[in-house]
Amino acid sequence: MSAPPSLSTASIALNRFGLGARPGEAPPADPKKWLFDQFEAFDAEPSGFAALPDAGQVLQTYYRDKRALRRSQSADKKPADSAKDKQQRRHAGRELRALFQAGVDARADSALATNAPFVERMVHFWANHFCVSADNARTTAYVAQYERDAIRPHVLGRFENMLVAVEQHPAMLYYLNQANSIGPNSPAAKRADRRNAARRVGLNENLGREAMELHTLGVRSGYTQFDVTEFARALTGWTVANRRRGRDRGGNEGQHGGFVFRPQFHEPGTRTIMGKSYAEPEQQQALAALGDFARSPRTADHIATKLARHFAGDDPPPALVARLSETFRRSGGSLPDLYRTLIESPEPWAPRPLKFKTPWEWTISAWRGLGRRQAGNTNVYAIQNQLGQPTWKPGSPAGWDDTAASWAAPDALYRRVDFAARMAGAVGDRVDAREVAPTLLPGALSSATSEQLARAESPATALALLLVSPDFLRR
Repeated sequence: MSAPPSLSTASIALNRFGLGARPGEAPPADPKKWLFDQFEAFDAEPSGFAALPDAGQVLQTYYRDKRALRRSQSADKKPADSAKDKQQRRHAGRELRALFQAGVDARADSALATNAPFVERMVHFWANHFCVSADNARTTAYVAQYERDAIRPHVLGRFENMLVAVEQHPAMLYYLNQANSIGPNSPAAKRADRRNAARRVGLNENLGREAMELHTLGVRSGYTQFDVTEFARALTGWTVANRRRGRDRGGNEGQHGGFVFRPQFHEPGTRTIMGKSYAEPEQQQALAALGDFARSPRTADHIATKLARHFAGDDPPPALVARLSETFRRSGGSLPDLYRTLIESPEPWAPRPLKFKTPWEWTISAWRGLGRRQAGNTNVYAIQNQLGQPTWKPGSPAGWDDTAASWAAPDALYRRVDFAARMAGAVGDRVDAREVAPTLLPGALSSATSEQLARAESPATALALLLVSPDFLRR
């Protein structure tokens, strides 16, 4: 078997930093400048995201239809599996499903059409780092809006600003059960006790824990269970505005379905987190702690390690991690500064494949390689589900794994082979793999792959072989 070629810097820029090359476009003459120029070219709110319906309104309609369905069942006293019942259930979720599908399409369209594929890749990176999962009606409604409003506007900003936007977004507040977290000594808890002492309302620690463990400091960074509980107490009152009233129960105005602080839910008193006391009033208490987390050297190391893993290999090079961490600390979490250090570092430019593409990366790069600019009538979610990475549905708050071991199993590869054949069959003989391969993989096409393409029995077969070749599966 022939050794893989020494990858060109153009191919690395297009495929490792970017989302894949397009046919008919010349590779960048100055790859680093091409990446830096994307900071100005990035569109934070492309048309597909801008056109999404209001998530809160769709959710309100969903629950209204569900209530109507329950009333209808109660009045008719018919079995729950009646034809009428099934039809009403489908109707109740129609707008919700349509919103989710529109969001998935908007995400794919943006990745296919963007002229700033490196920055678009960073959107995907941060959305996975701060992941939410569409595993219930509330997060399903808000997940596309979450990526649009909490991730995309801040991808070229400061880490702390993205962190606050993420933790205050309805998708995150619902996903990690923060919306109903109530301080055990808060006015709301005392009032609930007077009404029904047997039914305790209480504290939920999910957001507090994941904000520390996954979003900022990282595991084994010195915090204890006591610190998690204290931060969760500081977060009480962070919730979602009551859509029907347009304001929170304390009378404070809030955007319908948006973040709102409810002081009557907040645990009173000073909090002590990792040895520091926080006596700030109301929502400022959690914001102060988040700010300290965002500026912590532990967070710098955690983010640097994940970035280095994403661009320079499953075992992150220690020198790159140290360089990125130092930039994070020195710049106060400036993400463009972090990206500049990444681009200027030698490790991500190693002239050999360093990463195995996830299903999402592979699908987008394949479609870009076929010249597609939008998803069209393709069911993107169904495809990603078949390939093992359903959009916005990771298995845990830790997000999707970023190592080859999670994506290179034989069954997973077989599914890619099957989908590659379908993609190639749909294109027919309109794309000649032998002509397009040098453009998609400039200076990165192995002699073994070239030989396979030359021997293929048809244009469609050659194209399918290209899409599942080791050269294309890796970046």
